[in-house]
Amino acid sequence: MFRPKIPTMPQPTGLVTPPTLIEPTTVTPAPSATPPASQAQTASRPAVQLTPGTVLALVGGGTAVVLVVGAVLVSMLLAVALTATSVAVCAVVTRSLLTRR
Repeated sequence: MFRPKIPTMPQPTGLVTPPTLIEPTTVTPAPSATPPASQAQTASRPAVQLTPGTVLALVGGGTAVVLVVGAVLVSMLLAVALTATSVAVCAVVTRSLLTRR
C-alpha cells in the first residue's frame, strides 16, 4: 500500500519495421546577396515629447499616489497603536483585579 508502483515499459507486440537507411547529402551554400549600403535605418518609435500639461499631470499623479500611500500607512500605524494601548489597559485592569483577591 505504501510502496509506489513503478510502471514498466511495455514491449512491442505487433509487427516491428527495421530502421531505414539514411544516406548523407551534401549542403551547397546559396550565393549571398549583400544589402544595399545606401539604405538608412529609420527609428522604430518616435521620441517621447513631454508637454507642460503632461508634466503637470505626472507630478499631480505622483503626489496623489504619495499622499494616498502615506495616509494608508499612517492609519495602519494608528490602528496598531490604539490596539496596543487597549491591550495594555486591559492588562493593567486584569492585574489590579487579580491582586486585590
